[in-house]
Amino acid sequence: MTQAVRNYITFLTRCARIAFVGDWRYYAWMGLLTAIVLLGINAYCKQFVHGLIVTGMGDEVSWGVYIGNFTFLVGVAAAAVMMVIPVYIYRNKELHDLVVFGELLAVAAILMCLAFVTVDLGRPDRFWHLIPGIGQLNFPASMLSWDVVVLNGYLLLNVHICGYLLYCRYCGRTPSRWFYIPFVFIAIAWAVSIHTVTAFLYVGLGGRPFWNSSIVGPRFLASAFTAGPALIILALQVIRAVTHYPISDKALLTLRSIVQVSMIINVFLLINELFKEFYTGATHVASAKYLFFGLHGHNALVPWIWTAIVFNLIAMFLLVLPVSRSLKWLNLACVLSIIGIWIEKGMGMVIPGFVPSTLGMIVEYQPSTNETLISFGIWAFGLLVYTILLRMAVPILQGRLARANEGCGVLEDGLPPKVETAIEAH
Repeated sequence: MTQAVRNYITFLTRCARIAFVGDWRYYAWMGLLTAIVLLGINAYCKQFVHGLIVTGMGDEVSWGVYIGNFTFLVGVAAAAVMMVIPVYIYRNKELHDLVVFGELLAVAAILMCLAFVTVDLGRPDRFWHLIPGIGQLNFPASMLSWDVVVLNGYLLLNVHICGYLLYCRYCGRTPSRWFYIPFVFIAIAWAVSIHTVTAFLYVGLGGRPFWNSSIVGPRFLASAFTAGPALIILALQVIRAVTHYPISDKALLTLRSIVQVSMIINVFLLINELFKEFYTGATHVASAKYLFFGLHGHNALVPWIWTAIVFNLIAMFLLVLPVSRSLKWLNLACVLSIIGIWIEKGMGMVIPGFVPSTLGMIVEYQPSTNETLISFGIWAFGLLVYTILLRMAVPILQGRLARANEGCGVLEDGLPPKVETAIEAH
């Protein structure tokens, strides 16, 4: 048992060491992200000292860009399951080793989600009130308590699956199926639950008619299974270009099929929502009118939402057409999908629910500079985490970082000197 602990500590130490080693591109990228993170921390310190008054939020619009990003990133985290299903249910060999990259993206996305929730709290130091025993979690009555459980549970599931598979690859042994396959199938159901619970947070607020729709949950899932795999497609191409990891075009086109179907469903559900809002002409249509056409001269979100709709429609047509089998056009469709869904499920979902207010007041929301810097800082933190996790995972999957070469040292590219000499001689 003691030797097993020592071996695992050695594994963690070597992974930590290699995270700080790379070429000039790696250092430049990490330096840029670190600078943005520091700017975000500085902005958050100002918010912590002065309170949420430094944001654009107020009594009328109490959720802003923080919760908008949170909603989008929950979908990105949930979409990691779109790589798990083809591999473990349909036995897709092309995506087998790439599942880890999707799971690591889920870990980074959940950490960003937790960070956005934290900065949205006026007094995050009072979080201890949610700790059972010390405070009161109010589970299962509160939907927020469900959100705390599913987010942290999904984070632990992905950490376990990724950590176990990478450690087994490092040790050169076959993973025990009973030790991770059950968790994989639990994660599939859990991924659906985290975004469903997020949707229920909105639907359950009866005083906000803009969110009171039974298809909010399906819309969230459709958008998640579009934006998430689209982001993974772009990430895999960067990994392939930088590390020369063998990622086939066939694997990317498999993910394209998922994005294609999900985008069609996403647009169809949006059309259903628009019909429900505008055909009846009920009094509760005010928020939708404000979002899509403006209301009483207030139209801050109109350019945003129509940009999102145009981007989503262009992306859908590109994905349906055979032209998107070319990576150039596929990448364009992915970028448009990500931007369009970020607007639609972020600013386009959160803000109109508060405008007009329950008293009929129209108070428009604009993110402050401080909010924007904090948001950029959290995104940079997530990319920093994902980059570090990839820096550890890729050499392990390639066999360049393994127990067999312990004590050989590590070069800038993660290749032990003795192994490199053997390759050169060969």
